[in-house]
Amino acid sequence: MFGKVEYEVELQVAASEAWDLFGTLEIGKLVSQELPELFEKVEVIEGDGGVGTVLKLTFAPGVPGPACYKEKFTKIDSENRIKETEVVEGGYLELGFTLFRVRFHVIEKSQESSIFKSAIEYELKEENAENASLVSVQTLATIAEVANNYLNKNKAAKQAS
Repeated sequence: MFGKVEYEVELQVAASEAWDLFGTLEIGKLVSQELPELFEKVEVIEGDGGVGTVLKLTFAPGVPGPACYKEKFTKIDSENRIKETEVVEGGYLELGFTLFRVRFHVIEKSQESSIFKSAIEYELKEENAENASLVSVQTLATIAEVANNYLNKNKAAKQAS
């Protein structure tokens, strides 16, 4: 069974500024600081933020879905501003998923705004089809909201100085 959920939002910052956050390890640092109700820890296991980097995401108690998993950066395309990660250990893989991929895509809209598109693509063994209900855009939407607030604060601070 294959599935996909998507989330899209407009950001009031240039695509290059948004990519500096989403295309790097900075997004992991931001969510672990700003979303303790979702993420207990985001740890870099190996790598420097490029393709092949492995992160361990540990979710806060009570968050639906797996308690933790490791994900690997499988694609970072700075020219097109696309970053993909795949779960490589634990978490969704233990729940019957054979693929759990998250994609971030930052699209230039104007000099002052951009579109943040995110998607979760998954493949799930038929006998575990009920676990498809664990896949939700809610976490992506929350991350986008926190990132947008952070980017807007930084933009305002730059304009003030």
